[in-house]
Amino acid sequence: MGDVQGEDAPDPVVNKSAGPFDALLCVGQFFPDSPDQLEEFNEYIEGRSRIPIPTYFIGDYGIGAPKILSGAAKDPMNKGFKMDGLKVCENLYWLRGSGKFSLNGLCVAYLSDSSGGDSTVSELVAEIKPRYHVAGTMAVFYAREPYINVDAVHVTRFFGLAPVGNRNKQKFMHAISPTPASTMSTSELCTKPPNTTLSPYTIVDKASPTDGATKRPDDSDAQYWRYDVSRKRQKHGDSDGDKLCFKYVSSGSCPRGEKCHFRHDADAREQSVRGVCFDFLNKGKCERGQDCNFKHSLQEESEGFSSRRSGSGTGNSNRSKECWFCLSSPSVESHLIATIGEHYYCALAKGPLVQDHLLIIPVEHSPNTLSLPSECEKELSRFQSSLKAYFKNQGKEVVFFEWVSKKGTHANLQAVPIPSSRASSAEDIFNLAANKLGFKFSTIKNSEGRKMLRTHFDRNFSLFYVEVPGGTILSHAVEENEKFPVQFGREVMAGLLNIADKADWRNCQLSKDEESKMAEGFKSQFEEYDPSR
Repeated sequence: MGDVQGEDAPDPVVNKSAGPFDALLCVGQFFPDSPDQLEEFNEYIEGRSRIPIPTYFIGDYGIGAPKILSGAAKDPMNKGFKMDGLKVCENLYWLRGSGKFSLNGLCVAYLSDSSGGDSTVSELVAEIKPRYHVAGTMAVFYAREPYINVDAVHVTRFFGLAPVGNRNKQKFMHAISPTPASTMSTSELCTKPPNTTLSPYTIVDKASPTDGATKRPDDSDAQYWRYDVSRKRQKHGDSDGDKLCFKYVSSGSCPRGEKCHFRHDADAREQSVRGVCFDFLNKGKCERGQDCNFKHSLQEESEGFSSRRSGSGTGNSNRSKECWFCLSSPSVESHLIATIGEHYYCALAKGPLVQDHLLIIPVEHSPNTLSLPSECEKELSRFQSSLKAYFKNQGKEVVFFEWVSKKGTHANLQAVPIPSSRASSAEDIFNLAANKLGFKFSTIKNSEGRKMLRTHFDRNFSLFYVEVPGGTILSHAVEENEKFPVQFGREVMAGLLNIADKADWRNCQLSKDEESKMAEGFKSQFEEYDPSR
């Protein structure tokens, strides 16, 4: 269904006559445009009227949206790592941000307006190659011819849906009955209708087109192909190289590497981590305006702890200035430093998940803590043991985790204290989150866990690992084309602690005075445990 805008719930008559349907997916705006519609809309939200089938929506804007969705996010039933929707009311689920989940044997991937612009959608669709792609942001109905995917046997069908109740009476609802690919034969998957076209993402060498061949639109226009591949449009640059790669900017790495047709810009990546809107960085403007949850100006301060001791003598000056964790950075935030050892230092995290959320950071500019020399590992072990003892005295345990990107710059091992009563659940919830993403952790259950991890560490792969209370280490080597959320560790911890609203560090920012008070409080209490004293 296209833009609902609070118009109506699924019609039970339609469900009975044309269905029955298993679920309804709503694309575009879901909430009303006018306060006049809110009362009728709230009939469903407050349970006085019933939504007949499970309904999922991504449009998290409109009249009443902030209040209703804020309430849903705080509901104890919605805490944890929930990619299959936050329950708003009976049969109504909010697909927040982006993700994927299983629905009646089908894999459903979703991306809300607030999670990415046209270029982001184009890049994502070209990568995941869905069998069906449905959108509702252009306010018209459009059914494109099926197209062949590059490096995949199946075709993709695209549908653009008009708003519900639109004046032109264009189609706003489209029913599909797809068979899960896992139950289809190869011949069924390979079937191509007579009107199938080439992929709109096909790259053609503009310098030497084949004689007699019709030149296809280049990839700089790829975000427009869904509605009209023939009309002229203003371009934002001479080539793809002028546009930013969403994967690199959002995660710090791109599986296509040098083959990527978009720009890998380290400065844009840093601005993204600081909370700057991708569309603003990519286009110089954002069409969502005040409805956008991200910043529309370049930021001087980063999310990560940016500091560095002057005169460290390692690395060049440019690296020290750009890196958030190098102690010689000119934007040093020394008020967050708790203690400095010979090889590691400890700092309070910006946007902490909980009080005394800490980062253990190598003094040297190293992309991970696993490949450093043995003397560094010994000091890291002392820091970890001291933190365990410190928190144990408070009735808490510690979870340590690290995201090791093979293209990472400066490592940080995160230490998050949790109540002892939650300690036994930590391993289970990480395994549950892994299952939802489609992978299983490798488990090391002995006192030599980190030693084994260091021995088998392969720098050709990115890696996530977590040490849960009791010493068990769960690790996962991330494949080249695997979609792995870089904030996975924090998101799972937020679920474990029933503080899902704090999974995003931007919701946890403190003033500098508050940060200083927090750091001083930790330093004074940790002093007797500090291994560097």
